[in-house]
This record gives sequence, C-alpha cells and structure tokens, in this order.
Amino acid sequence: MSEPRCVWNAEARLGEGPVWCADERALYWVDIERPAILRFATDDGRTDEYPMPEKIGCIAFRERGGLVAGFRSGFAFVDLELRTVTPIADPEEHLPGNRFNDGKCDARGRFWAGTMDDACRQPTGALYRLDPGGAVHRMDDGYVITNGPAWSPDGRTLYHNDTMRRTVFAFDCDPEAGTIDDKRVFARITEKDGYPDGMTVDRDGGLWLAHWGGSRVTRFTPTGNVDRVVRLPVTQVTSCAFGGSDLRTLYITTARIGLDAASLLDQPLAGGLFAIDVDIPGLPAHRFGG
Repeated sequence: MSEPRCVWNAEARLGEGPVWCADERALYWVDIERPAILRFATDDGRTDEYPMPEKIGCIAFRERGGLVAGFRSGFAFVDLELRTVTPIADPEEHLPGNRFNDGKCDARGRFWAGTMDDACRQPTGALYRLDPGGAVHRMDDGYVITNGPAWSPDGRTLYHNDTMRRTVFAFDCDPEAGTIDDKRVFARITEKDGYPDGMTVDRDGGLWLAHWGGSRVTRFTPTGNVDRVVRLPVTQVTSCAFGGSDLRTLYITTARIGLDAASLLDQPLAGGLFAIDVDIPGLPAHRFGG
C-alpha cells in the first residue's frame, strides 16, 4: 500500500459517510456538524460544498437521480441541483435527542441507516431499513452510537458497530428478504485503539474499519483477524470508502470535533479527506431503488 495522503484539507468538524460516484469520478461525503454535503472531484481536484438545513449523517445515490439521506429529522431525498430536501419518514419523531448517523444501501436498493443519541449518553439508537417503496423497518436497537453498516460480497453477512461498546457485530443476512438474525461479536476494539466507526468491505471480503480516537484504519479478514493497519496523522478517523476507476483507492474521512487547541496544532490535517492506494479493490456503491 502507499502512504496516506491528504487530498482535501476540508477542516470538517465531523466528516463522515463517504460514497464514490463512478459517473462523476467524484467522492461525496458529509460534514455532520457543518452541516453540509461535500464533493471532491478526482480529475481536477475541484471541491464543492452544499449546505444542508440540519445535521446530516449519511447519503447514498438514487437510481432515479439525486440522493437519499439520513438527517436529524429522519429520511429525506436531496436534490443538489435544485437545492431541495424532501422528507420521507421520521421513525424517531418521539426521540428529539436522536439523529441519524451512518448508513449505506444494500445490493437490492434498500437504505440501511442507524440513529444515535446526539449527546452520546443514552442507548436510544437503532438500525433501520428504508425500502424503495418508502416502508421503514426497525432492524435492531439498544445503541448509544451506531456506525456502519457494511456487507460481505455475497450480501449474506451484515456488519454493524456498537461504537460505545467498542464492538463490531456480525449478523446473518438474507439478501432477498432484507432480514437479519444471529447477532454475534465479530471484533472488539481495545481502549488504546479507540472506537469502531465507519467501515467498508473489499472484493475479497476484508472489512476496513475506521478507528475514532485511534489514528488508523484496520483491515480484518472475514474470520476476524487483523490483516493490515493504515496509520493516519490525525486521531479522529471516521469512515472509509473505495473509489477510483479500478476501486483501488481507499478514501478516508476524519474530524476535528473533540480536539483542543493544542491537539489541533499537532494535527493540522484533522478534518481532512485522505486517500491511499491499495492492492485489493473495493466493491461498487449500491444505489437506492426508490
């Protein structure tokens, strides 16, 4: 692997949710606290920011154009050209202290996203599945902070993080029905290595995990063994996604939030978007079917 390089020092307060757009050869991600959707064009290095009306945790592209997203107030469609946000559903209207955090689409075009207590105290977060037709299903709960999800290449294993418990869980997943069961521990992260944050899976089934407070991304084999470690010059590493024409570039998002003035002096690239060339390609990002 190459050494990680900062391709955009965006100074994101809470960079998250990277997703590659092959049509545009661009990496989209969010700054939850800005709040904004960010875009990095790889051909010419152009950067764009699209302000959002409230905290936005995750995005995915739609088959019909535009984006689906998880906001503080629930699921919504986003049209960046028209600068519009159209609400879909808020499954946690009764929990005003919660917001959506991380999310992705599965191979059948369903959007899976988790919620969290924005104060990071109460286990009020849950994992939801938004179907292309608009139905919302509560899939798992009891989280203070959710992160992920990610799937094995065959779609039969779902990975999801309980960040505060420093635990990566695996579930059996029925890719046709969109159901999960047999929740089990896949990996536990030690205190010195931080907290499990966003993640993605490569073509060979390796799970690449960002470590909040751990200055690294770790690749786990499908059996749960640590295979590789990518060290970053910043502590708050938040998520990762594959991009590039051959999906051999791993893009890594980071954050500045939670760092004091002295730490920010030591970490001038905190909140930047990083990239590293890897020898195992990733998998294409799936689009929402609705």
